Order: sequence, then C-alpha cells, then structure tokens
Amino acid sequence: MRVKKAYKVMAFETNTRALEMEAFCEQKRIPGRMIPLPQEISAGCGLALRMLPEDYAAWMQVLETVGPAAQGVYDIMMF
Repeated sequence: MRVKKAYKVMAFETNTRALEMEAFCEQKRIPGRMIPLPQEISAGCGLALRMLPEDYAAWMQVLETVGPAAQGVYDIMMF
C-alpha cells in the first residue's frame, strides 16, 4: 500500500522562473524535482519544485537568497 509523505512544494509565477529554479538546483546539487502543480494549490504557472522538508530546511537560505524567487512555499501530503 502506498503511503502519503510530507513534502515542501515551491510554486512559481511563470514557467521561466520554474525552469530557472530547476537549472539552479541542478547546478548547486540541491535535491528536488519539478512536478505539475498539485490541484490543492491554486497559484502559479502550473509547475512546482517538490522536495523533502529536511532538504528544504537544509537549503532554505540558498533558495531564498540566491535562487529564482518562488511565488510561495507550501506543505503538502502526497504520494
């Protein structure tokens, strides 16, 4: 049986911002993956970066001060 896990999801205003963040994370080796925006979140361009809460906590300073700006960061349970 699949069990839902807690994730941090970063939403972006535009596809360009989302793709910039994806490239930034790959360059800095920040764990996470681009996903379609979950329907529970009604914001942004339709793309979101999903990462584990502990990864977000470890990289939060870098993501918020150096990386492309996110429209919002959400806590969500998903498979």
